[in-house]
Amino acid sequence: MVTRLEDRVERDQCVRNGNGLVHFKDIANQDELYNHARLFSHLVIEPGRSIGEHTHEHETEFFYILKGEGLFHDNGTDVTVYPGDVCATGYGASHSLENVSDKPLELVALIMLE
Repeated sequence: MVTRLEDRVERDQCVRNGNGLVHFKDIANQDELYNHARLFSHLVIEPGRSIGEHTHEHETEFFYILKGEGLFHDNGTDVTVYPGDVCATGYGASHSLENVSDKPLELVALIMLE
């Protein structure tokens, strides 16, 4: 299966009461995830914007940082993240991510189901 760039769904949305809108470009849609995941997307978080804090029950979310710098709130601990870093949250833990730099923060987000 091949999904062409022009066929990918794009949207801007406020995520978990974060600050401002986050740009999503889906890498795979629900049918393409075969009930193993619920999200696989490329995200761009502009400076000053964020994904609000939320908890993951019965699933695990991964962020793979591609570009920029962000502040990852990892279940109560703040960690600065850079390109190449991987953040994982699951099993009842909470997280959020904010762009505290002056350049866009780009990442791939994947939410795997149990």
